[in-house]
Amino acid sequence: MYSIVYITTSDSEEAQQIAKNLLKEKIIACANIIPVMESIYWWEGELEEDVESILLVKTSSKLVNKVIERVKEIHSYQTPCALEIQIKSGSKEYLDWLENALK
Repeated sequence: MYSIVYITTSDSEEAQQIAKNLLKEKIIACANIIPVMESIYWWEGELEEDVESILLVKTSSKLVNKVIERVKEIHSYQTPCALEIQIKSGSKEYLDWLENALK
């Protein structure tokens, strides 16, 4: 099984830094960064509006908890968003590549 971890970051620079750390540690195979998104959310009783970046990382489902724990250690946010999205199927060639990239 494979998963995508959806992570929001303060900006694309932080997304790149987190992605590079996770790649060097071989706990993800690939990262995609969407540099700009608008976020509206509740924080400490106040409605907040912010500009953030999205970091999508692909990994083995068995490594997801390790990825999330590592993100929490290196992220600038007090409570970072790091959510698992399980991959139910995909092209065999891509999933084979993903598996090999994690070795």
